[in-house]
Amino acid sequence: MINFKIIFKVLGLLLFLEGFFIFLSAIVSLIYGESDFFALSITSLITVASGLVTWLFTRNEKSKIGKRESYIIVSLVWIIFSLFGSIPFIIHGSIPSYTDAFFETISGFTTTGASILNNIEELPHGLLFWRSITQWLGGMGMILMSLAILPMLGIGGMQLFVAEVPGPTPDKIHPRVKETAKRLWAIYTLFTIAETILLWFGGMDLFDSINHAFTTMATGGYSTKQASVAFYTSPYIQYVITFFMFLAGVNFTLAYFALKLNYKKIWQNEEFRYYIIILASFTLISSIALSLNKDYTSYEKAFRDSIFQVVSIITTTGFATADYTTWGAFLLVLYFIMMFIGGSAGSTGGGIKVMRILLLLKNSYLEFKRLIHPHAIILVRFNKRAVNQSIITNVLAFIVFYIIVFVAGTLFMAFLGLDIESAMGATIASLGNIGPGIGAVGPANNFFQIPDAGKWFLSFLMLMGRLELFTVLILFSPAFWKK
Repeated sequence: MINFKIIFKVLGLLLFLEGFFIFLSAIVSLIYGESDFFALSITSLITVASGLVTWLFTRNEKSKIGKRESYIIVSLVWIIFSLFGSIPFIIHGSIPSYTDAFFETISGFTTTGASILNNIEELPHGLLFWRSITQWLGGMGMILMSLAILPMLGIGGMQLFVAEVPGPTPDKIHPRVKETAKRLWAIYTLFTIAETILLWFGGMDLFDSINHAFTTMATGGYSTKQASVAFYTSPYIQYVITFFMFLAGVNFTLAYFALKLNYKKIWQNEEFRYYIIILASFTLISSIALSLNKDYTSYEKAFRDSIFQVVSIITTTGFATADYTTWGAFLLVLYFIMMFIGGSAGSTGGGIKVMRILLLLKNSYLEFKRLIHPHAIILVRFNKRAVNQSIITNVLAFIVFYIIVFVAGTLFMAFLGLDIESAMGATIASLGNIGPGIGAVGPANNFFQIPDAGKWFLSFLMLMGRLELFTVLILFSPAFWKK
């Protein structure tokens, strides 16, 4: 039987966490003396009060968090955080429509970066900071942060860890889940601080540096500028952001090994090697194609725009320095294909993930050998170790479901009136947590014109994409709710 008391107790405690970060945004507003202070401070109060009331009614519950409870908690926390997190935009009036406010907020928490705003630079500093914080929290995950700082979540913490951390095989860098969570968040914070300093050093003001570091490491893509990173014409700034997008798309367990100076273990990781090969290959193809474009007279500019957009899309960050939809049909199709790839397992990137694609290709190749040698036991190997058949089955099922959801989503968005290119672009941009897509939702546009029904549907796709499909879809299974 599902224990709803422990679910509400955890959700109540997590609302305290959200309220704290909304309060930090209110302090930013106070520093700049702007009009959003009231909206942020009253929302912080509402959020903390709601968490307190929920916790008071369930505080005596001592049960362990089971598998079913963990799936419900992990799915609900993103929705509840978005419900409360959208309130400041409504109260302030910067996003008067609740549909739009919720879309903007859940796009932040799921690190999608799909926006409905046409006036980003008119937003006060506190709301801009909160908008970036939603992505930073969502990047490594609210549950993972809670595991690091809330002792009671250690009870059944492994179930929560598996349900939230992206990738087919979530890696632990310490036998205790709490210590793993602490170290992952420490690395995440360290990289964020490093990027902030480098961007500030390069001429970006401190506020923008902090915000872009938040949304780069989260692979979220929210910018404080309407033109995104294209606003900054400095090659230095663009290369710094490219480098940190690359880092954010790497398994954070490998980043831990790098900080321990264990570089051999990093290069031995098969997914990491293929991640580099994929990025390098697409960058090379894109650079050559752009160099042949008469609008590009500088080879360095063609390379810089190519590597920035390739890394941005494959890591599902969604920043833009140029409108790749104007680069011709060949590159448009190439970039659309990249939207399905995603970063490494255990990174903050979305998409299918490099590991799953690699396992799919290896298993498909070995089918030829199995046909020739039907009685032989031929196993898929990853990092020189045999992969359990259950993982292969899970990967194949995931990719099949991913394609089915993409096709169904495209059909639904087309039904709402979008042209086929925009319907496909909006669907994969939301499901892959990318942000900009193709067509009417390309990097030069946004999601403002999408019908309200489409925005709620795309919000659901964002949640499914961030939690890797199964965590959400399992809640719709009748077997899940049986005793």
